[in-house]
Amino acid sequence: MRKVSALLLVAERRAISGLAGLYASRMLGLFMVLPVLALYADTLTGATPLLVGVALGLYGLTQATLQIPFGLRSDRIGRKRVIAMGLLIFAFGSVVAAMADSIGGVILGRGLQGGGAVAAAIMALLQIKPPSRYARRPWPLLAFRSAYRLPISMVLGPWLASWAGLSGVFWFAALLTLVGLLFLWRWVPPAPRRLRHRDVGLDRKQFKSVITRPDLWRLDLSIFALHLVLMAIFVAIPFRLLNAGVAVEYHGLAYLGIMALSFVAMVPLVIIAEKRQRMRLMCLLAIGAIAASLASLGLSLSQGHWLFVWLFVFFTGFNLLEATLPSMLSKLAPACAKGTAMGVYSTSQFLGAFLGGTLGGLLANTWGLNAVFIGCAVLALAWWVAMWRMPSPPPLSSEVVALHDTQPDAINLLMEHLADVVGVEDVMVVPEERLMYLKVNRKELDQAALAKLIPPPRP
Repeated sequence: MRKVSALLLVAERRAISGLAGLYASRMLGLFMVLPVLALYADTLTGATPLLVGVALGLYGLTQATLQIPFGLRSDRIGRKRVIAMGLLIFAFGSVVAAMADSIGGVILGRGLQGGGAVAAAIMALLQIKPPSRYARRPWPLLAFRSAYRLPISMVLGPWLASWAGLSGVFWFAALLTLVGLLFLWRWVPPAPRRLRHRDVGLDRKQFKSVITRPDLWRLDLSIFALHLVLMAIFVAIPFRLLNAGVAVEYHGLAYLGIMALSFVAMVPLVIIAEKRQRMRLMCLLAIGAIAASLASLGLSLSQGHWLFVWLFVFFTGFNLLEATLPSMLSKLAPACAKGTAMGVYSTSQFLGAFLGGTLGGLLANTWGLNAVFIGCAVLALAWWVAMWRMPSPPPLSSEVVALHDTQPDAINLLMEHLADVVGVEDVMVVPEERLMYLKVNRKELDQAALAKLIPPPRP
């Protein structure tokens, strides 16, 4: 039995590693262009600050539009098929952008890149087999995504552009897609056909309850505003670095130093947020830091070394929110509606990216680069006010457990016993999915009592 369990664990880790590599290769391809497109736009026919902003953020619109249809399609024809199709669309978009000599061609390519909307299918594939005991499989992937995608992109993008031009960045994105397909083929096992998993898929019946809850829509607002601001300011930040005397070929090193220091500063704040239950406080602190740094950048208080100081403050706040917002969502979302809540959350993020690029380009085109920072600072201040009444999330986590007996009497009895276990806050059973959804307080959870009620998986 131990040997079988060990083999299953190795297979599970292999699958998660493959999915993490697949997701990372795709996200790097999307974000590498962020620090370089504005700088190299003068090589593109018809480029204006507004159109550069549209090119930066358009992937978000196609992602937001297509991720739910792609997720539903993967329920019918299989996860791996949909993921492979999405990666091929992404690769085609990268090639279109690489071959473009006008801003219109790059906009088309970026839209096609976003058309490879496979995030929902990847998250669903993580649940190849529902865990027998409150294992949290998706979080290694989420941690990888949050921790590494942006800083690596910040370094790779300028380096590639200085060596091979803007087209080289897009060609490399296409190459990364082939790497993603390799991960999909070699490391990711096929998923059995089954009903949708409510912990990772959208449930239309839960949609209204999710979008009308004030605590959840505040988190949706937060990720929307966070990525709006990020996309908007990258219409202007590369030029600020140039004005500070940083040559284009050294922008990657500048971003590397800023991002590395911001991660060092973020780690203790995340620990405080998670271990000491200070998530609301850390969230407000991060938004305040973002607002202050943007205002300083816009009011010309960033001369000399102060530019790097305020960028450090901004990215510390950004990375702190990237790490804590998904955790808050997981704690607050209903036991059976985490997938729906995550779908709305992700859609908000992509829409924020699209509107941020467009807004940043419009402000820069109309009033100049300072207006980009001032406009984003005003938005961040309004965001801070909206989050002021956000309640602190309880120390809860969502868990999914496989059912071995779906007889109504047995299910009712199991629910009664589970409700009596210390630390189990919410229970919902869906017999047709052969799954049970729990919300547990890990600090108070009676592990022994829960283990007696939930038997280990059958080999």
